[in-house]
Amino acid sequence: MKRNFMDRVIDSIEWLAAIFVGLVALDIFISVVLRKFFDTSIPDSYDFGRLMLGILIFWGIAATSYRGTHITVDLLWAQASPSRKRMIDIFATLVLLFVVLMQTIMLFDKVHLTYIDNVLTYDLHLPTWPFFAVAWLGDVSAVALIAIRTYRLIFHPEQIDAHPETPSNE
Repeated sequence: MKRNFMDRVIDSIEWLAAIFVGLVALDIFISVVLRKFFDTSIPDSYDFGRLMLGILIFWGIAATSYRGTHITVDLLWAQASPSRKRMIDIFATLVLLFVVLMQTIMLFDKVHLTYIDNVLTYDLHLPTWPFFAVAWLGDVSAVALIAIRTYRLIFHPEQIDAHPETPSNE
């Protein structure tokens, strides 16, 4: 199956989200080992942990937004006809797009204020705004993926059910 540009963007965003999960897990593992066996810690470990967790949350939103793998309540949807299900999906995705777009705008304000206020980490006095900016990029990615999902739901609904990670027989 030939993959188009949008599918490659989706896969890249999902891989970035997975990398951030790995980085958070690695940070936690190293911090625990250093504290338990060597009675020391990584400078700014707490700050890095909470900032990376924030990044992980926003990139996680991006990763789940396109596939629709987030938690849903489908009482009405399960009883609907296929055409009504599609209408419900389009409406729900448009609402999600609006909410995440507003969140992205507000998060950009937080990035800007953190930069202006020169907020620093405790031990190493590193600026925290780059961490907020990476989290914001995750939110921007979520908006992009939700927009792609909305477009496909409206114009190419057959592409929504296709899972590119499943091998094809072509």
